[in-house]
Amino acid sequence: MNLRCAVLDDFQGVATTSADWSPVLDRVEVVSFPEHFASEDQLADALADFDIVVTLRERVPFPASLLDRLDRLKLLVASGMRNSVIDFAAAERNGVTVCGTKSSSTPPVELTWALLLGLARGLVTETNALRTDGPWQSTVGADLHGRRLGLLGLGKIGSRVAQVGLAFGMDVVAWSQNLTEARAKECGVTLASTKEELLSTSDFVSVHLALSERTRGLLGPAELALLKPTAYLVNTSRAAIVDQDALLAALCEARIAGAGVDVFDIEPLPSGHPMRSAPRLLATPHLGYVSESNYRTYYGHAVEDIEAFLAGSPVRRLG
Repeated sequence: MNLRCAVLDDFQGVATTSADWSPVLDRVEVVSFPEHFASEDQLADALADFDIVVTLRERVPFPASLLDRLDRLKLLVASGMRNSVIDFAAAERNGVTVCGTKSSSTPPVELTWALLLGLARGLVTETNALRTDGPWQSTVGADLHGRRLGLLGLGKIGSRVAQVGLAFGMDVVAWSQNLTEARAKECGVTLASTKEELLSTSDFVSVHLALSERTRGLLGPAELALLKPTAYLVNTSRAAIVDQDALLAALCEARIAGAGVDVFDIEPLPSGHPMRSAPRLLATPHLGYVSESNYRTYYGHAVEDIEAFLAGSPVRRLG
């Protein structure tokens, strides 16, 4: 009997066409799920008859309570090489091998600039007006040249966002708990003396930090209150770094000019969620990693992970 492999959150229906699955199809039946399972019970029922699961990023948690219910599961493949929502101890206890895939930092860099530019030039407002016979020019764009871009985080993604900002002629500053002056200088940017200085002096603030206990809630009501009324905030990193209620309040009360957000506390966003209708918000449904090249990598490496597992020599193990 063939093993069964479930591919979760295949919203675009491209999981089986983004890579060549033929090396494993003689031994593995692949079933993709275009719908998201919102509850653990739904997920446990859907995955009860599967031996292998491929999951995208960190949208679907695999806590001990779920892993303990999946008696057939033997291999869990997660895109990327870091995952904070899998209980690795429970996976090991249940005999589940966890493997990852490579992931490119280029797509989130590009989406960051799509959001920032869209905000600065009022693209959604102007496009909607143009298509609905609305006013001809109703916004005045915010210039980038000569303005300050504040980066929270200067790692693989933040440093590349910095390069684009410098190319636009922006004054780029950066801050994180461990950022050194040498690293900032290496990237051609200025090290902000404090997080508060960065927030209060920047015209655009973009978040590029990994989620940890130190960064969870890093931007709360007090921090958001430091932003200029004309400032824009972009978050393509992790929702929990920015207090969502505080951000909504700042947008609704026009205390900042706008925000570009690709990540949310709940994904997918439920119907009627306030983030779906907040003013001054340019929001995208977690598209940061969603690109042709990344999908080729994710699913191509998933096939390699399955092949290696079946051969008894798992690769790219996580945990």
